[in-house]
Parts: sequence; C-alpha cells; structure tokens
Amino acid sequence: MPVPASGISTLATVPSRLVSTLIGGFAAESKDFNDYMKSVVWFVFAFVLGFAFLLLLFAFRSLVIAAKAIVLNLLSVAAAYGILVLVFQHSWAKGILDFDYSGGVMAFMPVFLFVILFGLSMDYHVFILSRIREAYDRGMKTEDAVAHGIKTTAGVVTSAAIVMVFVFGIFATLSIVMLKQFGVGLAAAVLIDATIVRAVLLPAAMTLLGDWNWYLPRWLEWLPKLEHERSAETVPEPEPELEPARLAA
Repeated sequence: MPVPASGISTLATVPSRLVSTLIGGFAAESKDFNDYMKSVVWFVFAFVLGFAFLLLLFAFRSLVIAAKAIVLNLLSVAAAYGILVLVFQHSWAKGILDFDYSGGVMAFMPVFLFVILFGLSMDYHVFILSRIREAYDRGMKTEDAVAHGIKTTAGVVTSAAIVMVFVFGIFATLSIVMLKQFGVGLAAAVLIDATIVRAVLLPAAMTLLGDWNWYLPRWLEWLPKLEHERSAETVPEPEPELEPARLAA
C-alpha cells in the first residue's frame, strides 16, 4: 500500500458485498416483526377458513351453507379492518377517542382481530343456522324456516351483541393505543355483524337460494348425519294441502 508524503496511510477500499452490518434497536425489531407477520398471516387465514368450512360442512351437510358462512364472516372482518384504517390511519376520530398516535394500524392487530372476530361471528351464525335447519327438518319450507329461525334467535343475538359492543367499547376509552384499536375493531365488527350481516344479509341470501341452501353432491353423501338440538319453542307444523277431491266437494 503506498504511503503518502504526509505520512498517513490510505485505507484500502473494501467491496460492500463483503461487509455485513447488524442493526439493532426498536426500529429494527419492528421491521423484523412486521416482516414475520406478513409471512405467516396467510397461513393463519387459510387454517381458520379451511377448518371452519369443514366443520360447517360436517354439521349441516351443505356446501352452500359452509361457503356462505365463510363469505359473510369475511364481510364482518373486512368492515372492522376498514373502520380501523379510517380511525387510526386517516385519523377520523382523534378528537373523539383522544389520541395522538399516527402510526396506522399495528402489525399484529389484523391477525389478532381476525381470529377473535371469526370465532364470534361463527358463534352467531351456527346458532341461527341450527334453528333454521331444525325448522326445515320438521317439514317447513326453506323460506318459512328462515323466518322462524331469525325470529326465535333475534332476542338472544341482539342482547349478546349489545353487551359485547358496550364491553369492547370500554377498551376504546383507555389511553393505550393498542387497546383502543382492539376495542374499536371488535365493537364495530360485532355491531355490523349483528345488525347488517345476520339480520339482513343472512336471511336475504338464504331466502333467495331456497332449497339450494341444502345442496350436497352425491360424492359427499358419506358424511354423517348429525341431529341438531331441538329448541324449547314449538316449531309450527306446515299446513296440510287439501286434496283436489275435497276442494271440488
């Protein structure tokens, strides 16, 4: 290495590809955590959706019921995600909720909310569908069975939703931003799920589909038939149709 006249040695240039730099601190940890969440989130979604689909398929012996439940539950989750983005990323409710955080939705919150919300939504869904299937198995038409199931479960579903909305709403009043996001997401999702999804979209979709709700291909006829629990309320029996001879008389 040549030595300049000043007597100070010149440092040799090292190619950048031979140098590895370790970065620590909160920023590096946050980046690693976000990358890890992005890599595993699809596995979580696939497992939850697939497992729920199989359970509903075995419970109700219907491809349409299982697929429709997945779609409706995803609508509730998507609505919760949208509200979280509006409130915490676009700062629509900073004054109301009293927070200064502007970092958007926390990385773990989508997966965390998805698992909890999907469980809550599925609970409502199975409860309502059990009453509808019970009425259908007793001889009611699909349209009448849907009306009966919604009517008999409306009080329980509404009461449970009100309690959960108020409980989750309390978290939104706390000073920790993580708990605020948790409370806002859950409260909004439960409110939308109980009022729009279960009370409007579910009965409308089942009424439009009619007997297609109970479609099961022949190659799945081996699925076991599960007896659904009968409610304490009496399901009205279908009115017998009069014979043509009696009508003529």
